[in-house]
Amino acid sequence: MPELPEVEVVRRGLETILKDQPILEKVELMRKDLREPIPAKKISTLVGQPLTSIERRAKYLLLWTPKGAMLSHLGMTGTWRVAVPGDERLHDHIYLHFSENLRLAYRDPRRFGCFDFVQDPLKHPKLADLGPEPLEAEFNGPLLWEKLRGKDVALKVALMDQKVVVGVGNIYASEALFAAGIKPTLPARKLSLERASLLVGEIKKILSQSIKAGGSSISDFAQASGESGYFQTSFRVYGRDKECVTCGQQVKSQVLGGRNTFWCSRCQK
Repeated sequence: MPELPEVEVVRRGLETILKDQPILEKVELMRKDLREPIPAKKISTLVGQPLTSIERRAKYLLLWTPKGAMLSHLGMTGTWRVAVPGDERLHDHIYLHFSENLRLAYRDPRRFGCFDFVQDPLKHPKLADLGPEPLEAEFNGPLLWEKLRGKDVALKVALMDQKVVVGVGNIYASEALFAAGIKPTLPARKLSLERASLLVGEIKKILSQSIKAGGSSISDFAQASGESGYFQTSFRVYGRDKECVTCGQQVKSQVLGGRNTFWCSRCQK
């Protein structure tokens, strides 16, 4: 599933494509639902409006107009692309028609994504209870430490809790914990303030590096341009079934919170 860096890369691509604030002329839904029903009538109220900005909140994209926004989640296999006439593909579920003959297509073979209508992000059920953005200044060691107090779940699981911090999914939680030298099975409440600050620094660094590299080419992820990212070539622990890149010890793996977790028992204490 695309994580925060991949969604941010898509956001930047769409921002470039839509930089001239084209007018939304038509929303063409090829089906009535994805993971959930699509509120076609509400979304249709945005027709005739200019696309003023593209924002990201957690793993959601918000395509803003003066009257509200279209909310998009890529799910596991969702992609946005520019689709010229004749470029219709299997599993294209949404076409957004703009002025100047611009058409965006949302393709999602597994239909785990969502497409919704938003006016006030603070009141929308998918956005209202989200935690801080990991790349914002407000996310720091003391804040993470405070949010983890009283949590008995494994630290890796807590990092993937969207109420603790948004967008730090399976891959980047494993990579950040390795970089910080912290064992993922550590009970979250036992993380010290000092190590929380160290971990926050590594989370910010790794997410930023991945965005710069165009994200990771996992599953069916592709940028809005159709290109793949290459941060997966920098993975130091995630997905490894061989020796640790630092000490040579065999990398361990365990399912935590329903996701495969990788760590080095020598480097991560």
